[in-house]
Amino acid sequence: MKPLLHKILYPGYDEKCKQLTKEDEIRFAAIIDKDGRIVAGGFKKGIIPLEKDKLRLEEFMEFAYEISQRKSFDESLGPINYIAARRDKIVLISFPLTDLTLLISADHTLDIEKLASHVVNVFDSEQSRFSDGT
Repeated sequence: MKPLLHKILYPGYDEKCKQLTKEDEIRFAAIIDKDGRIVAGGFKKGIIPLEKDKLRLEEFMEFAYEISQRKSFDESLGPINYIAARRDKIVLISFPLTDLTLLISADHTLDIEKLASHVVNVFDSEQSRFSDGT
């Protein structure tokens, strides 16, 4: 498994992730690369993940990247705007960004549609990737 400690490779994305983690419900917002490594962002300041949570998050990061980068149905169904998984205790959402993926972990009470809209506003330069393609 790759460590969650990382080198910031995208300072602009890092700032946007930090902006997202200022929201009360968001615990984690990071950009992951094709190898499932964090290249910007991370946990909200003051949150220390448990070891088993780190391992699960690392596995989900790799899975989220693989799924969000699949293009097999883009022509017939359109590109993926985001992928969400609601668990009993948490919500995990991934947003494809060209060759990277934004991954967010938040409280289970979070409204996924409102978060998606907020992410579009924060990541405005990537807005076309989250829209209907127009």
